[in-house]
Amino acid sequence: MSGGRLAVAAITFDFGNTLVRVDRVGSRRVILSTAEVLRRAGVIRDEAAFLAVWAEERDRQFREEVPQFREVDVPQRAVRVLARLRGMDAPLADERWDDAAAAEHAAAHEAELVVETYSRAFVERIAPVPDATTMLERLAGRGFRLAVLSNWPLARTIDRFAELQGWLPFLQAIVVSQRVGTIKPHPLIFRAAEAALGMEDHPGAILHVGDDWAADVVGAKAAGWRAAYVRGRQADTPLPTSEPGDAMLDGAAVAADLEIDELSELDGHVELAAHLATHLAPAGPEPLGTEAATPA
Repeated sequence: MSGGRLAVAAITFDFGNTLVRVDRVGSRRVILSTAEVLRRAGVIRDEAAFLAVWAEERDRQFREEVPQFREVDVPQRAVRVLARLRGMDAPLADERWDDAAAAEHAAAHEAELVVETYSRAFVERIAPVPDATTMLERLAGRGFRLAVLSNWPLARTIDRFAELQGWLPFLQAIVVSQRVGTIKPHPLIFRAAEAALGMEDHPGAILHVGDDWAADVVGAKAAGWRAAYVRGRQADTPLPTSEPGDAMLDGAAVAADLEIDELSELDGHVELAAHLATHLAPAGPEPLGTEAATPA
């Protein structure tokens, strides 16, 4: 810290519940819209049943995949949901799905329609937090390298959202767990972000901002980064989340470098690292999906 500010060269942002609020009401609007389109397309008959089974399979995936640092697979979920709606029994709680058998109940183009409809419904019906765009513009204008670094099962959704909101000119990269192959707090996704930012040799000059204590704060600190914790976003969300005290690093409590309530507070808490500013001047956004080549 210099003069009470964090001296960094790059800042990464979590997506869900950091740049956009994903509460249960908003999530239900997304899936309701998805169900309506699918019913009109003849893919499903009962919208209420679709909503119920979708929620059950989403929660099952979170239970099975998140503890293994794996991102949930939405195309896989789509197939399982369609299979159940068409008469296939779900496995018991301690059993795994027979995905090959489930695929016999759902054509590939139907599953893709589910995924694409769901992605577009999110972009159309979920808004960024009020200060997200102005904050990104402000920080980019001050010379920080910016990126999205998110656990998210559909990278296409974040790509579309960022484009629609006009964020792409401010971002150096969009690094998403679906492309990298693992989720925060696993170090691999932080290494992927370092590469996308051209910051492999300067991890301590990166600040990660997020709402999930274990994924964002503990993960960033374990990677050698700085961490800012966004308070008050952990309630009323269907997304996996955690709060201070929910995770430890090497047996010791982890402290965030900064805790904030609104993204707009960042502007007063960060300064451009003078010793890196000349060598790491923002080079403009990389093509979307550049992190896809990172080994998983």
